[in-house]
Amino acid sequence: MLGFMLLLTRAEVASLLDFADYIPVVERAFRLHAEGASLEPALAHVNAPDGEFHIKAGGLECYFGIKVNGGFFQNQARFQMPNIQGLILLSRADNGLPLAAMDSIEITIRRTGAASAVAAKYLARPGSSVCTLCGCGNQGRAQLRALRSVLPLRKVFAWSPFADEMARFSTAMSEDLQLEIVPAENLESALAQSDVCVTCTPSKAPFVRREWIPEGMFIAAVGADSPDKQELDAALVASAKVVADLRAQSIAVGEIHHAIAQGLMSAGQVHAELGEIITGKIPGRTNDREVIIFDSTGTALQDVAAAAAVYERANSGSIGIHWSPSGRAA
Repeated sequence: MLGFMLLLTRAEVASLLDFADYIPVVERAFRLHAEGASLEPALAHVNAPDGEFHIKAGGLECYFGIKVNGGFFQNQARFQMPNIQGLILLSRADNGLPLAAMDSIEITIRRTGAASAVAAKYLARPGSSVCTLCGCGNQGRAQLRALRSVLPLRKVFAWSPFADEMARFSTAMSEDLQLEIVPAENLESALAQSDVCVTCTPSKAPFVRREWIPEGMFIAAVGADSPDKQELDAALVASAKVVADLRAQSIAVGEIHHAIAQGLMSAGQVHAELGEIITGKIPGRTNDREVIIFDSTGTALQDVAAAAAVYERANSGSIGIHWSPSGRAA
């Protein structure tokens, strides 16, 4: 409808795509980027007194998208509000026509989990069945749902610095997923028994040590998406095979950033981008002993691809409100 934007609430966005729908959408986005069929993604950070704003922009095929997310990690405790929230504006990439504005929360949560699943599909050992999950919030739930679709998980150790949160998460998600999920009373011990580790916390200090990681582990490092965040020991990053979602972005704000800043590795030692693994341009895992880290900083490619899929599904189902800057609704 020319001249009208589609407005979508969080509930509407959540209803349009299932978790499983995000995985092929995100995989295709990384593939297209590796094949040169994307606009160059851009990232900016703006610090605020009690948090920060992320601005991510990029384009795929006929779509351009920009996401503005605020990350304020005291929100839930202080205001009963989401810690991360924002908006995505979707436009046509060929003429700039605004197409849709939508709540970003569900897209951010689900596309992040989907990226870890795609990376695990290509980089984890195929029989990986035990996972240590560090982070028991919304993203932890998303990571488990996504990983189950690509790995034969049978047991999960759930870790959080807060014992009550670990216990609540383990009980609730065990019932929800019909999967054995237990609190990780000792993180080192849990990691020693695991094939896969996912870190998805807002930590600003590393808590996963190099000496705790067994041979062959796949690690999806999700939490470090700004320069001051860090979950992994920099020595661990420097010693592993590291695959970035976007090389330049991970060097600027991801776990790789800290390893380089400490002089433990160089930018040239980043093994590949995920899209290069997907397309076969660069090999992924070559043996069962190597430790592989996916440095997942979260990209505009994922946001645009998911927002476009949501927009197309909403249009086909007549979901949302069409609004014009003139104030007219359709």
